[in-house]
Amino acid sequence: MEWLTPVTALYAGAAAIPLLLLMYFLKLKRAEQIVSSTLLWKRAVQDLQVNAPFQKIKRNLLFLLQLLLLLAVLLALSGPVLLMTAGPARRYVLLIDRSASMNTIDVETNRSQKQQSRLDAAKKQAKVFIESLRNKALFSLQDESDQAMVIACDNHARIMCNFTSDKRQLLSAIEAVTPSDGGSSISEAVMVARAFAKSPGEETNNRSARNPAQLVLFSDGRIQDVDQIALGPDEMIFNCIGKSTENIAIIAMQARRSFENPDELNVFATLANYDTKKATIDVQLSINNDVQAIKTVTVPPRKTQNNSADQPGRVAVTFTLTYARDGVLEVRQLQPDCLTCDDAAWAILSPPKRLSVLLVSAGNIVLETALKACPLARLETRSPAEFDAMDHSAMSVEQPYDVIVLDNYVSSQLPRCSYLVFGRPPAGIDVSITKQLENQVVIDWRSRHPILKYINLINLFAAKCNKMILPRDADVLAEFNESPALALVRRGGNVYLLAGFDILQTNWPFEPGFVLFCYNATNFLGAQSGASQLTDLQVGQPLIVEGLPGGIMAQISGPGLSDKTIKANPAGVIRFPGTNRVGIYSLEIHDQPIRLFSVNLLADRESNIEPVREMTLSGQILEARADSITKTNIPAWPYLVLLTLLLACLEWLIYNSKIRLK
Repeated sequence: MEWLTPVTALYAGAAAIPLLLLMYFLKLKRAEQIVSSTLLWKRAVQDLQVNAPFQKIKRNLLFLLQLLLLLAVLLALSGPVLLMTAGPARRYVLLIDRSASMNTIDVETNRSQKQQSRLDAAKKQAKVFIESLRNKALFSLQDESDQAMVIACDNHARIMCNFTSDKRQLLSAIEAVTPSDGGSSISEAVMVARAFAKSPGEETNNRSARNPAQLVLFSDGRIQDVDQIALGPDEMIFNCIGKSTENIAIIAMQARRSFENPDELNVFATLANYDTKKATIDVQLSINNDVQAIKTVTVPPRKTQNNSADQPGRVAVTFTLTYARDGVLEVRQLQPDCLTCDDAAWAILSPPKRLSVLLVSAGNIVLETALKACPLARLETRSPAEFDAMDHSAMSVEQPYDVIVLDNYVSSQLPRCSYLVFGRPPAGIDVSITKQLENQVVIDWRSRHPILKYINLINLFAAKCNKMILPRDADVLAEFNESPALALVRRGGNVYLLAGFDILQTNWPFEPGFVLFCYNATNFLGAQSGASQLTDLQVGQPLIVEGLPGGIMAQISGPGLSDKTIKANPAGVIRFPGTNRVGIYSLEIHDQPIRLFSVNLLADRESNIEPVREMTLSGQILEARADSITKTNIPAWPYLVLLTLLLACLEWLIYNSKIRLK
C-alpha cells in the first residue's frame, strides 16, 4: 500500500477531527424557562447533564459512525494505492512508434464502436503503463520509485522526456507525441535509450549498481531496421498494436512532359493491394483540384509465398493529357481504407520551358555542335571580348539566359546565372588551381546524380587538365586519379558546374555520352535559376531552396504548419527538414513568386499495414505480448468513497430510527 498525498489528509484531519470532538464536548446553549414541575422534563435534565462542557463522552453510535465516516474521507484524500507488484525499483524506456503505418485507424475503443488510430491506442497503453509505476510515497517502505523515459521514433528518434518518476511529466510527454508519415526505425532510439540509461557512476568492469533499463516498445512491428538491432535477453517488451491488413496504396508516381511535345503530359502510377481479395477501384487525376480523368482498375490480391515475404498485388495506371501550364497534380485512389496518407500522391508541374543558353568561346565547333543538338529555345555565341562588353548589371536583373557556358574563359565579374565551365574556373568562388596534370582517367563518378544520369565515363581520358582544390561544401561528381574532374560549387547565388579540362584535350567529344551530358547539364543548371532543383520530395527529405539573398526571411506553410518563419543562411540557401507529413508545402518570400513542394509517402513497407507480432532482432526472436497492458497499481480511493457513502446512509437510518422511537 502506498499513499500518494498523505500530507493533504493530515492537514484535513487536523482540522476536521477536533471540530467533530468539540461538537460532542461543548454544552448546548438553552433558554431558561419557569415551569411548575420537572416531572415531565427528566429526559431534558439528563440531556443537559450529558452536554455539560468537557465531561466524559458516553457511548454514542452516531458519534462512532461519524468518526468512521470522517476517517474514510481522510483516507481517500491521502491517495492510497494497492501495489500488485513487488521487488526493487526499475527503470523503463518507452519507445512509441509514430511512423506512417501507426496512423492506421483499426483499433476499437472500449466505450463505443468508433475506432482510433494505432498511435492513439499506443499512447493510451503507454499512459496505463506509466500509471502503474510505483511511487516513493511518505509511508512506503520502498527505497526508490520507478523511473521512466519516453522516446518517439519514426525515421529518427525524438526524446520526449528524460528519466523521471514524475507521472504527470511522463503523461504529458506521451500526450505530446504527434503522428508522422515517415518510416519506422528504432535502432537510433535504442542507441539513445542505452546512452541515457547508463548509470552515471558505472564501474570500470562494466557493472553498475543499478539495474539496466528495460525497453518497452509500442508499435505494429513494421520496423525497417530490425537486422541492425542486437538486444539482450528480456531487454525489450514488445506491445503489438493493430489488426487490419486491408489497404490499397499508391507506391509510385511520376509526371513528366514529352520530349518531342512539351505540352503533352504523361503520368504514371503504381497501385498495390495488401489484402487477400482483389479490389476494383477508381483512380482520379486532378490538376489544381480540377478533375481531369478517372480510370477504373482492378488490383489483384496479395500473393502468398512459402519461403519469402508476401508480395502485394500491383497494377500500373497511365494518364496522358495536354496541359501547358503549371499547377499541382494529384493522383488519388477513391476507395476508403484504414490508412489515408498513401491514398494520394502529388507532383508540382512546371510550364513547358525551353532554355536560353549563351556560349562564351573563342571558337569551339565541337561544344557548339553538342549544344545545338540539345532541345534549346535559343543558343547564342559570344566571344570573350563581346561578353565583357555586355551590361552585366542588367543581365543580373533581367536574367536573359538560363545557362551561360564558359569555354576556357576567366572573368572576375560574372552576372547572376548558372554556369557550365570548361577549363580554368572563374575567380572569386574559392577554387584554386595548383598545377597542370597529364594523362588522367576517370576512376569514379556519381551515376545517380541528374547531371550524370545514363552517362558512362569509364572511357573518358584527358591529355591535360587542371588540378582543382575545391572548397569543403563543393559537390564532387566525377574524379580523375589525381584531381576532381566534375564538381558543383555554389557561391553568391550562382551555381557553377566545373569541368577542369579543355574539352578539346580529351576524347569525350567522340563518346556518345557527351551530348547527353550537355543535355543533362543545361537542364539541371536551368532548373537552378531562382528555384529549387527538387520540388517532388518524400517524407523526411529536406526542402532546399538555393540562389536566394543571404539572410532573407521566408514563411513555410504545409500540413501541420502555419506560416513558420525560416531564415536563409549567408550563402542564400534555405533548408527545412520538417517534411514529416504528406501533402503540399508552400514557401513564400516577399516580392517573389510562391514556391510549391510536394511530399509523398510512396513507401511499400509503411503501406503494408499487417501487424508483425514476431520480430527477429539479430537472430533473437522477440514475440509480442499476448494481452494488452492493464493497471498493476489499483487506486483504493473509489472504494473508500463507497464506504463513506454506506456509512452516511447507515448514520442517517440510525438517526431517523431514534427520532421515531422518541
